[in-house]
Amino acid sequence: MRAQDLTSAITALFIIGMVWFRTRMHYLHRGGLKLQRAGRLYFAGVLVLLAVGWFAAPPLGRSMWPGAGGDSTITRVLWFLATYYVFILIHRALKSRRIEVFGASEPP
Repeated sequence: MRAQDLTSAITALFIIGMVWFRTRMHYLHRGGLKLQRAGRLYFAGVLVLLAVGWFAAPPLGRSMWPGAGGDSTITRVLWFLATYYVFILIHRALKSRRIEVFGASEPP
């Protein structure tokens, strides 16, 4: 794995963590939280969009900035950051419809 790919992979993992923690901090329940069905779909969407960005961002970047060369790191990182902001908006839309990503966990 090239250093640029490793940087992109670390960035993708960081974005997943940021989406997880940012979303989770909006749900403060006593006794713990459990990922709901909507939450599983929500995070599956995050993973799919990041995977699409992994493959789509380099050719997109070369077509938009041909002088930048073959470095795909910047376009991937920009895609990953855009994914983060898109999922902020998606979470707001879910909350406005009272669809929970995390819910109270069942007592043992």
